[in-house]
Amino acid sequence: MKFIERIKEQARQNIKTIILPETEDIRVLKGAEIVLKDKTANIILLGNENEINKVSEENNINIKGAKIVNPQSDEKFEEYANYLFELRKAKGMTLEDARKILKENSRYFATMMVKMGDADGFVSGASHPTSDTLRPVLQIIKGRSGVKTVSAFFIMCLPNDEFGENGVFIYADSGMNENPTAEQLSDIAITSSESFKELVNPEGIPKVAMLSYSTKGSAHSELTEKVVEATKLAHEKDPNLLLDGELQLDAAILPEVAERKAPGSPIKGNANILVFPDLNAGNIGYKLTQRLAHAEAYGPLCQGLDKPVNDLSRGCSAEDIAGVVAITVVQAQHIEKNK
Repeated sequence: MKFIERIKEQARQNIKTIILPETEDIRVLKGAEIVLKDKTANIILLGNENEINKVSEENNINIKGAKIVNPQSDEKFEEYANYLFELRKAKGMTLEDARKILKENSRYFATMMVKMGDADGFVSGASHPTSDTLRPVLQIIKGRSGVKTVSAFFIMCLPNDEFGENGVFIYADSGMNENPTAEQLSDIAITSSESFKELVNPEGIPKVAMLSYSTKGSAHSELTEKVVEATKLAHEKDPNLLLDGELQLDAAILPEVAERKAPGSPIKGNANILVFPDLNAGNIGYKLTQRLAHAEAYGPLCQGLDKPVNDLSRGCSAEDIAGVVAITVVQAQHIEKNK
């Protein structure tokens, strides 16, 4: 069973409510149609009901079963505005500021709905940059207890199952932290291993490669030393985690290269989680894999949040949106289970 089909099947076991705020984008409405047909989530669409229904009918999109909430007239608007004001007044936000941003920015409204428990998560980013999705989330929802570094990752599904976990990898951080410190990289490695167990293979073994342009001291610089230190810190935080670094990509995913370049490596060239040294490398890496290897890319997905919120690539398809909604449902299931 393909990764996303397995995720959808898992989502159906305990349906959650997910918000899609970007209803001005027709791909989002088409994605909602797929979700409703697949029965993987309850869907809330944000916007004017008449306009959403008009566009849907004109384009033969069936969104029957979705709940439409208009931020401009929702009965809970003032409750959300007051709570947002209380959360952000120390940062200089006034009540009028809170009302204004909730009326004008659907991502803030979605964030407040999730924060207040009126939805389990939301998915955005089809027509807005990553920062527009993540800014309100990091301000309002924040990280769950014990998590110091909230980060983002992609699930990459390759047509060739020779690599990774039957063709599936986690790439982190490929969407949030621009230049993580060694401490943050070690956190990212550990939370990525948790995401692997949640989403990729609950019975599998996370095998983490801390990537660099150097393998085991073949080069020395400030850049390589950061990865070496991150590897050391991750081992100290979780001694049982199967992790190695610093490794070049080929030594991380090719056993024959690992044998030559990194003999004795505990992951033996079989990594299924790739931790990139910075956002440049992570973003370039996922796009190279997606376009040149014809891989399916789901993300940027967030890890470490108290409630699940996920971003979308602005080049996403309706099918991608439906897939990320299903992933968000599964994340919500795990958060509920672990509380």
